[in-house]
Amino acid sequence: MNDTSMLPTRKHSFHLERYSESDLPTERGTFRIIVFRDKRNDREHVAMVRGAVSGHDGVPVRIHSECITSEVFGSLKCDCRMQLDRALDFIAQHPCGVLIYLRQEGRGIGLGNKIKAYALQEQGLDTVEANLKLGFPDDMRRYDIASEMLRSLGVKSVDLITNNPLKIAGLIDEGIPVQRRIPSRTLTNPLNVEYLKTKRDRSGHLLDLESEAEPEAKAATKIR
Repeated sequence: MNDTSMLPTRKHSFHLERYSESDLPTERGTFRIIVFRDKRNDREHVAMVRGAVSGHDGVPVRIHSECITSEVFGSLKCDCRMQLDRALDFIAQHPCGVLIYLRQEGRGIGLGNKIKAYALQEQGLDTVEANLKLGFPDDMRRYDIASEMLRSLGVKSVDLITNNPLKIAGLIDEGIPVQRRIPSRTLTNPLNVEYLKTKRDRSGHLLDLESEAEPEAKAATKIR
């Protein structure tokens, strides 16, 4: 089947250097941790690699953006830590996979501005409205770096663990074929339910907040 959405549409970028790597034993098993450095700004991004991925199709991949408030301090305002943990669990249950950790806090606006947005949310604005009030778009994240990391790792195509259509489009636009989407399940709590509804209703994330029990692997759907 010919699928033009799988074809590269943009010239590949070459902004990264593969700076350092080592085995990393974790509670989920041993991963290969690889640090990539962006030559434009010295920002470091991480690939957590399980098994042999070079030359493989349909590699389970999660592209995850940094969220210090949730992942370090345990904030209940978002679902980032849960998505990170579940993606690592999913990858650890498969022969191979990659978690790409991008240093683009607060949907790309940075930690300080993210906290400013939190303060505006305390005044009644939603996530999108707070970003716009600060002069930013809803989402400033980019995925060209993730694509370059996947090319460096030799990944031929991915099964992408995500609810965000922009990540799918970002990879395809950079020439990384996405074979299917694996939904990233999340649970609501009284402090994040409005945030999740905003992601679904205003940012276009593919969330079904009423049916969270279906396993990720069974819910995987092909990209057409």
